[in-house]
Amino acid sequence: MDTVTVTICAGTACVVMDGSRLMLLEEQLPPHLKGRVKLRGERCLELCHRQGAALAPHVLVQGEPMDQASFERIAARIEALLAAGS
Repeated sequence: MDTVTVTICAGTACVVMDGSRLMLLEEQLPPHLKGRVKLRGERCLELCHRQGAALAPHVLVQGEPMDQASFERIAARIEALLAAGS
């Protein structure tokens, strides 16, 4: 696996819970991960309905849902996926 796709929810609950800041993910990544992430935004991932708005912000990392997403948690998951794919 050469790249990991990260989809960030831009729904109301996720934006209110600081999810819009996650759109700066590429700037926050360690140097060895830069260029290995495809970043996308979606209007709403509908995860609040399944997992709860209190767990926002929600993202998908390579299609896998992550709640209470943060730069650190996303970067750790990206590293794990890249390590497993190599």
